[in-house]
Amino acid sequence: MEAESPLRASRGLIYFETYGCTLNKADTALMKSLALEKGYGIAETPEEAEIVVVNTCTVRLDTEVRMLRRLQELYRLFGDSKRIVVTGCMAAAQPYTIKRISPKVVLVSPQNITKFLEAVESGQDLILGERDTTYLKPYVEGVVAAVPIAEGCLGQCSFCITKIARRRLRSYRAETIVRAIEEAVGKGAVEIELAAQDSGCYGLDIGLRLPDLVREILGKVKGRYVLRIGMANPDTVLSILDELVEVLREPRVYKYLHIPLQSADDRVLKLMKRRYTYDEFRGLVLELRRKVVGISIATDIIVGHPGEDDEAFGRTLRAVEELQFDKVHIAQYTIRPRTESAAMEQVPESVKKLRSGILSKLVERIGLEINREYVGSLAKILVTHRSIRGSAIGRTYNYKPVVLVGSEDRYRLGEEYMVFISSATFFDLRGYVSS
Repeated sequence: MEAESPLRASRGLIYFETYGCTLNKADTALMKSLALEKGYGIAETPEEAEIVVVNTCTVRLDTEVRMLRRLQELYRLFGDSKRIVVTGCMAAAQPYTIKRISPKVVLVSPQNITKFLEAVESGQDLILGERDTTYLKPYVEGVVAAVPIAEGCLGQCSFCITKIARRRLRSYRAETIVRAIEEAVGKGAVEIELAAQDSGCYGLDIGLRLPDLVREILGKVKGRYVLRIGMANPDTVLSILDELVEVLREPRVYKYLHIPLQSADDRVLKLMKRRYTYDEFRGLVLELRRKVVGISIATDIIVGHPGEDDEAFGRTLRAVEELQFDKVHIAQYTIRPRTESAAMEQVPESVKKLRSGILSKLVERIGLEINREYVGSLAKILVTHRSIRGSAIGRTYNYKPVVLVGSEDRYRLGEEYMVFISSATFFDLRGYVSS
């Protein structure tokens, strides 16, 4: 496998720190590729770098607080000795907040990711403009490559600050994505993450749809790899359901979708400006499970959005029980600046905390019950990561994480193994190579 070299540092070392979604991860990969191409090296720590890049997230208040604390820390340590560049959604949606605590940092909006080196070298903020979708070069982390396929979405969710940061749908052309994935596979990538704010609306601005792109990739990119389709909103999935089912059946596509529900109460969904009803969402999940054998479905739920009363929360609990999601990301609603939901009457913090605890216990019970069904079975897994402790982690055909027990040297990244699933938690499976 050809590895990206951190030694190409004729112009200095850059340290990257990334927070948030897969699209942020893909944007950082793009910046790393650009840095290497221009003669910079990639540093492992901020101390050894001349330039520090922080790719931020601000989706919730607790995330914003975490970002500001980290930026304050980096600015205190390196503000006078290194160039600090802040990218990501916070740079676009809350530039004044960042400048208030770290006035000398350089801001680069998501739309200017491909120009971040101009900001590095000039020291000038780059906030305005449109994303350049003609340049796409992959960076392979181990055996995984996150490749952006689109920025922005077509939704107008009342709670969403990301919509302010990434305002307009901008899709990469299929041929550009295909070339990037070909290069990534050539460098040893075996898992390709197709990253977008809403994968389901990919291509609506350029006359394509997501299934068209997947078919194009599978038809033109040869080699051993698996595609993981990124998060997609229910309304956009409904518009391409039949075609999406067909590509999900392909051997080189994980049988996995991340489809945010947010709430199972239609009145709350309307306040959120989500463009579907619970019945439509339920029908979508049931149809996917009927037509794609073994599919795993993850979802997001916001607890305590304005307008959520006990009855509405109860509907969400019943929906989670009924639909048996493989994974649920729970977020307590927090006010985001410049969003419509911020001006609505708020649910008390104590109520949000109580409901979040109730939902978490339900999600953990269901997750454990689902994962225990795999115990005692054999599964083919693809090793894609190593944990902080060194354990190998693989994925099943439907993207279930499997922690591999045994010698760390026994399992190689990028290889497939037939494993016996010996135990399970609500979060993952545990197993070892079957003799």
